Amino acid sequence: MTRARGLLTRCPGEPGACRIADAGSLDAALRLLATTPYRGRLTTGMSLPAAQRAVTATLLWHLRVLAGWLPRRGVDCLRLLASGFEIVNIEARYRQLSSRVAEPPPYELGSLATAWNRVARAARPEDLRTALSTSPWRDPGGTAAELAVGLRLTSAARTAVRVPCAARWSAGRTALLVARERFVHGRAPSASAMGPAAQLLGSASRAPDFREYRRRLPAPAGWALRGIDEPAALWQAEGRWWRDVEQDGLRMARRTRYGMDPVVGAVAVLSADAWRTRGALELAANGASFQEGFDVLV
Repeated sequence: MTRARGLLTRCPGEPGACRIADAGSLDAALRLLATTPYRGRLTTGMSLPAAQRAVTATLLWHLRVLAGWLPRRGVDCLRLLASGFEIVNIEARYRQLSSRVAEPPPYELGSLATAWNRVARAARPEDLRTALSTSPWRDPGGTAAELAVGLRLTSAARTAVRVPCAARWSAGRTALLVARERFVHGRAPSASAMGPAAQLLGSASRAPDFREYRRRLPAPAGWALRGIDEPAALWQAEGRWWRDVEQDGLRMARRTRYGMDPVVGAVAVLSADAWRTRGALELAANGASFQEGFDVLV
């Protein structure tokens, strides 16, 4: 628990992200990050995508460090919380095999991998899907976009069951993801992809429109869409989801009793900080209106 809390002490946090966002240029923002835990993978002259990926790679490294201090049950829990990195790797590998497009090197997952070691060896898209189908991920089927959504819904459902103190976050994330797919992009997830989400969304998964969808959401998921009256405003809910996860995480990280809650809380705070830092870098690089843009992050 002490080690988990120790990782939080040097995070830029909201004040640091404020300075980064207002830096005036990407290079200036990167120089400000030279005194933070993100410094090891950042150099001036990097592109924005490379810098943002370096921030998330640092987060992954911190999670791997945490995993090295935990017993097996704790590592299993952390593997679920870090599953987004494996999903990104799987998506990139699928694109490589399907379209032969260039992709960044995969994230190094170490002990946090679930099926990646086998997926990485796939030589054809069909091999990748076979590897998924015999793993805890399963194969949600469909197009590349449906694969991406299906994996994220599976991840949320598995996390809600196996990491109870993160169940509220997973349910809220699922509500946001399905709402964005259905009512913004206009593409309903396939039945196989929606299967894992049904237990988190209840009858909302069958709602005919956004208003009915929000009305039917059970409380553990509905909080994420509170006050969102139309799909065009879902982007606001994303920032609020991260803010609430961070606040929950800070409270959990302060708990002194033995268990996984302080570790899960630390992971939440580290993840929110990386998300906010990535956004601050984008504001600095694009010269966006500082106050308006930063308000979205906080």
